[in-house]
Amino acid sequence: MKRTKILTYRFLEYIPRDIEEGVIYISMTFSTAIHKCCCGCGQEVVTPFGRTDWQLTFDGESISLDPSIGNWSFDCKSHYWIRHNKIIWAPRWSKKKIDANRAYDKRLKDRYFMAVQEKENRSDRKIRLADWLAEKNILKRLKNNSLR
Repeated sequence: MKRTKILTYRFLEYIPRDIEEGVIYISMTFSTAIHKCCCGCGQEVVTPFGRTDWQLTFDGESISLDPSIGNWSFDCKSHYWIRHNKIIWAPRWSKKKIDANRAYDKRLKDRYFMAVQEKENRSDRKIRLADWLAEKNILKRLKNNSLR
């Protein structure tokens, strides 16, 4: 197994069927990147983009992904960052540290999606209130100062 040191990026709409070693395929349409594990094991690594997933940075010449990529479910257990197309290897993590990180990530995701749901609920309540006020013709009367 030969470790990858540098990735070449390819922006495209659809991810190809055959993934080449040393290439990261980026689909902005589907907010996802895929590459073969940089340790050389051949496993495909999928990194979805989003507020609770990975962030892609493209500076016009190179790409970076944040946070690090921890392939904890692969036999290789590789862990690395992609910074300006370069692979920066991280130390191997213990099972205890992996489990703690997974729990932390889950709490962050849960907190984020609870906040999104609460915001949607508040918005729904405002819409329902506005609909009720409109139905009762209260808004129009308030605007005309005829509500006493």
